[in-house]
Amino acid sequence: MANEFPDIDPVESQEWQDAIEDVIARDGPDRAHYLLDKAVQQARAAGATLPFSATTPYQNTIPTDDQEDFPGDLDMEWRIRTINRWNAMATVVRRNKESSEYGGHIASFASSAVMYDIGLNHFWRSKSAIHGGDLVFFQGHVIPGIYARSFMEGRLTEEQLENFRSEVNGKGLSSYPHPWLMPDYWQFPTVSMGLGPLMAIYQARFMKYMHNRGLIDMADRKVWCFLGDGEMDEPESRGAIDLAVREGLDNLIFVVNCNLQRLDGPVRGNHKIVQELEGDFRGAGWNVIKLLWGKGWDELLEKDTSGKLRQLMDETVDGDYQTFKSKDGAYIREHFFGKYPETAELVKDWTDEQIFALRRGGHDPQKVYTAFKRATDTKGMPTCLLIKTVKGYGMGSAGEGQNTTHQQKKMAEDQLRAFRDRFEIPVSDEDLPKAPFVKLNNAQKAYLADRRKALGGEFPKRETKSAKMEIPALDKFSAQLKGTGKREISTTMAFVRILTTLLRDKQIGKNVVPIVPDESRTFGMEGLFRSVGIYNPEGQNYTPEDADQMMYYKESTSGQVLQEGINEAGAMADWIAAATSYSNHGVPMIPFFIYYSMFGFQRIGDLAWAAGDSRARGFMLGGTAGRTTLNGEGLQHEDGHSHILAGTIPNCVSYDPTFQHEVAVIVQHGLKRMYEDQEDVFFYLTLMNENYVHPDMPMGVEEEIIKGLYRFQEVKKPTKKHVTLMGSGTILVQVMKAAEMLKEDFGVTAEIWSATSFNELARDCQDVARHNRLNPLAEPKVSFVAEQLAKAKGPVIAATDYMKNYAEQIRTCVPGRYTVLGTDGFGRSDSRVNLRRFFEVDANHIAAAAMVDLYRDGSVTKKDLEAALSKYDIDGAKPNPRLV
Repeated sequence: MANEFPDIDPVESQEWQDAIEDVIARDGPDRAHYLLDKAVQQARAAGATLPFSATTPYQNTIPTDDQEDFPGDLDMEWRIRTINRWNAMATVVRRNKESSEYGGHIASFASSAVMYDIGLNHFWRSKSAIHGGDLVFFQGHVIPGIYARSFMEGRLTEEQLENFRSEVNGKGLSSYPHPWLMPDYWQFPTVSMGLGPLMAIYQARFMKYMHNRGLIDMADRKVWCFLGDGEMDEPESRGAIDLAVREGLDNLIFVVNCNLQRLDGPVRGNHKIVQELEGDFRGAGWNVIKLLWGKGWDELLEKDTSGKLRQLMDETVDGDYQTFKSKDGAYIREHFFGKYPETAELVKDWTDEQIFALRRGGHDPQKVYTAFKRATDTKGMPTCLLIKTVKGYGMGSAGEGQNTTHQQKKMAEDQLRAFRDRFEIPVSDEDLPKAPFVKLNNAQKAYLADRRKALGGEFPKRETKSAKMEIPALDKFSAQLKGTGKREISTTMAFVRILTTLLRDKQIGKNVVPIVPDESRTFGMEGLFRSVGIYNPEGQNYTPEDADQMMYYKESTSGQVLQEGINEAGAMADWIAAATSYSNHGVPMIPFFIYYSMFGFQRIGDLAWAAGDSRARGFMLGGTAGRTTLNGEGLQHEDGHSHILAGTIPNCVSYDPTFQHEVAVIVQHGLKRMYEDQEDVFFYLTLMNENYVHPDMPMGVEEEIIKGLYRFQEVKKPTKKHVTLMGSGTILVQVMKAAEMLKEDFGVTAEIWSATSFNELARDCQDVARHNRLNPLAEPKVSFVAEQLAKAKGPVIAATDYMKNYAEQIRTCVPGRYTVLGTDGFGRSDSRVNLRRFFEVDANHIAAAAMVDLYRDGSVTKKDLEAALSKYDIDGAKPNPRLV
């Protein structure tokens, strides 16, 4: 820009600079900021195309003069922190002496020990009678340091540290933060990188949602999220940062550990990750605080009258910064300070040791405290702290600043000795090879105890229980337990009516959280806009286009619906926040997340797995489900495998109901199981948009619906030509049609079974098989499928709108011949009739499959079979739908 706009009046330019310098001296930098901002606005209004930069110089955001007084004992905390560093290292090293299979990480905590120490000593409040507690997303790779801290506090035993990553015997510690494995300790799972920041944003947002709806008093609670700079390359890490600004989430703090290294090498070897992240977050509207340089640099910067040191800091790339810390003071003198005569002059009287001892900002406790304090005091916007550290700090030749440091699990004796000497660890030469755990003395223990007492108690800590809810009885949904007569409705419509009933319930209605990405009208849920409102922390400051209509688009600060736009991942993160509210806020919420089935587990499968780990409780509803139900939408919309994916999550209970009474029974059962019995499970139901007549619920089938299979239509007098037909979802309607065809065309009687959950049936089959294998001398157990189908006769034909694997799971438990029809292959656009014909799950193919099995059993003649294949238009040369 200097060449484009030459300085035509240097005297005037200097006057402007002197004036700004005078304002800063008299009224401070904020006043200077204000005046310059006004000047820029005026220039732009006059047509000047002023350049924009979202980055600031490569220096600390907070000047030394504004540094906060440290509230603790710096020497005591250094002493405790060095022992914490040692014990964290020893946790991994000792485990890998036994076997390299255990793994673990040393370098990440080594780089961030000061940050966690400051947070645990001075900021993170535990939940207590007078405070709701802070929520902290710990970076996954640092947890040996968190365990080591808890060991020093007396929360964990030496035996537990010795069993790090060895959990099968029940005495060990989980590899990463896993609430499922350590339910009283970890709040959130974070090591699936990128999910932590996304979930943290929505946790902070949900905390404000709860507060604005009067369900909690948020007070000054914060959500802290610790990240690595390499992790910020995950799209989920930055994908929702605008939401945090739009909703003014000043209860949210990101702490990015900028050690400039990811797992294999530099994050940005040729550039600067700190500047890149600053630009993204400042551009989005976050408050960004950079902490790059420790106090040793303050003296040099004060002497930098030429500005060359600041210039050198700006132009040096991350790859070089990493190299400097992997070498020594002499190398830094030559290759950094030696670049310019002015910078070389700054350190001419310094020893190489003094140069190497210059610390990055993240290793300076007073500066870290100041940054944290400034972040917690920020109002109206979220804060991102970019804190520069050295990966493997203190590891010396074992990995400090080296590309290989992330994989470092072991340390040789000389490396242990260097570590011990550097941090003055009280371990003798004799004991050194064993890398023994070091305990605190009484004064040190008392100091830690006092710090945590002032902050409310132990941390991290997770609450496992909440108040039980009064769940409405099944008869509350009496309208859904009855048939629809001649009227045709979809299970989606039935669900919306059930949801409306729950929202109106005086006991739990306020706890219900409807969550929709951007398909409320598709699912027939627009009535909720008017009845309970859409949550918006700013309310509705405009007149909606449809304000004159009954179901207009109503936004409100106390709105109940979370409407996330076209954003399945964000909606799922919302759902997790609501589904873990019983633990994080002590108030159980009942989230119903409804979305296009195809965009469910397929798109947000990693978040669904994290929900399981988080011990989430709530409902996920896959709308417009099935490969052939959502006609006309094509390959990327038609779901034939979400139930397969749901079955991979151990505590996800999934159902594919056909009738509204099944939906009602399942929802009421789920409410009771999760919110009355307080089981850590969550429910997935698929819902269809196809309309058909719904019958009355048969008597006494509630328990069988929950277990996954009940006889829907019994044949009192079966003929010799008899089959058992089984189906789920809308394909059960095809099964019913096939039964009528078989009776009318060939005199075949068919019993009809509704399989509400092949996943639940399969789990029961597997559990029974396991019991019988482990207890071969005991009375064998019988699976629920085998027990139910013992009443059935003839071959069994199962048809669903999902891949054959879904119904195939129960094959070993089905007595007799068993044939499965399913929708393997890519979806495509067409009518339902044509799609079902193509995927071979229509009534014709179901009836023909029954005739084939009857022929193989000798129950019908070859002539009958040939007639059936002809009548039902079965083409043996038809291409396999899975392959076309």
